Parts: sequence; C-alpha cells; structure tokens
Amino acid sequence: MRQPWPRRQYADGPFGQVHFQEMGDGAPLLLLHQAPMTSGQFDNVYAPLAARGYRAIGIDMPGFGLSDPAPETPTVADYAQVIPAVLDTLGIERAALLGHHTGALAATEGALAFPKRIAALIINGPLLVSPEDRTNFLENLHVWERNYAAREHAGHMVELFDIRNELARHSIPHERLSDYVVQALLGRGAFWHGHHAAFMYDQEERLALLQQPTLILSNTGDMIFEHARRAHALFPHFDFAALEGGGVDIVDQQPEAWADEVARFLRSAGWR
Repeated sequence: MRQPWPRRQYADGPFGQVHFQEMGDGAPLLLLHQAPMTSGQFDNVYAPLAARGYRAIGIDMPGFGLSDPAPETPTVADYAQVIPAVLDTLGIERAALLGHHTGALAATEGALAFPKRIAALIINGPLLVSPEDRTNFLENLHVWERNYAAREHAGHMVELFDIRNELARHSIPHERLSDYVVQALLGRGAFWHGHHAAFMYDQEERLALLQQPTLILSNTGDMIFEHARRAHALFPHFDFAALEGGGVDIVDQQPEAWADEVARFLRSAGWR
C-alpha cells in the first residue's frame, strides 16, 4: 500500500533549484538516494520514519529527479553541496544524514564538508572501490551507461525494467518497478553521471576522517554487502547493522525493519 504523500518543496542551491520532500515532526533526518533514482526511492519509508518520531527529508541530488544539475560532470562532493541549502530553507540548524549507495558516498562527503550541520551519519551501503573495481567499471558498466539511449517502442525502458527486476530478485511489484524506471529517466543530468561519480570517489580514505556517530547499515542480499563488511572491519568503532536478505531495494522490501534499525541507531546517538 502506498504511504501518504510527503510535502514537496524547493530550495535555491549552488547549481539552481533543489527539489526535496518531507514528512513527520521531530528530529530531522536527511535522506540521499542511490543512482540513478530520486528522493522517491524512500516513498515507502517516509511514513515509518515519521511514525518513529523523525522528520524525514528526501533530497533529489543535483541532476536527479527535479533538481537542477551541476554545470560540469558532477562529483560526489557536488552532490553533497545541496545539503545546507535544504537545511537553510527549512530553518534547520542540524540534522542526521542517511545515504543509500551513491547517496551514502554523498552523505559521507556531506558529513565532512558540513560537520557542524550533521549530528549523526548513516551509511546505507558503503562502496570501497579498488583500482581493479574502477577499471572494471570504466570498461563495462560505464560504457553501457554512456550508450544508454531511447529506442523504438520504449525498448530502453523494457531493458531497464528487466535489469531492476533481476536486481530485486523478482520481489518488487511491477507497478513499483515501473516507478523505478521513471525515476531513473527523470533526471536532468546525464544517465551515467551518478555511477561515474561513485566509482571515482575514494570512500575508504574519507571514512577515516569522520567525527560524527556513524552507522554502517546494509543487508545480506545487497550486491555490495561485502563492502559493508569490509568497511566495518576497517572502522570497527562505527556501529554496524545488517538486515537479512533483500537486495538493493531494501527500503521497499523491508521498510519497517529498515526504519527500526535507523531509529535504533539515531536514538542511541542521542538524536531524537
């Protein structure tokens, strides 16, 4: 069942307008989505987070959804630059910050760039890119994304639908999979920008600099679950939680359990 709609708003950011949506009262929690998606990735967890006493604020990162893109090929640091604009528009001094996959990299950078504005950090799916990973990306997925384009009879949309269905292990309703495709194609930036920014980013180096209370959140069925395990081994002082099963769409597959883990950590960090 679709949850009640959040309130939709815009902020004036460093690259133009920044679209975001929010639901709930209480301690604010910013949400940064994976690529290529939008703040709509969190449609089914806005209400559970609000029910647990949090003001959930999902942001379309630059070039995604209805947010204006950066003028050049964006970096992870560019994605993080919109955080103060949203906080200032809402009159919020400090917030907790959660990012998923590419959004988790932007959240890491946001916590470092604006430490006085970020009270706690949740990294939902870290990505520790090795030189081999980066080369493999540039020779394979990056080439496919650079060449992804509209085809007759919406063949490109069918292709993306089938890919997302496989990633979700056929566990997501077709209506929601269709929404994933729409979100992926809605952005005003190039289709390939998000993953390119992610694989050019050295998150391991940046994680070592974090000062905020931090949770590494993952699930055992996530395609980058081993990255989460490795990040926790490198930084054992971070909290760690892993839900069982699921895939890259854990917020749709296990929304209540996911919201429970988020709320548990934030309360333990004194953010309530």
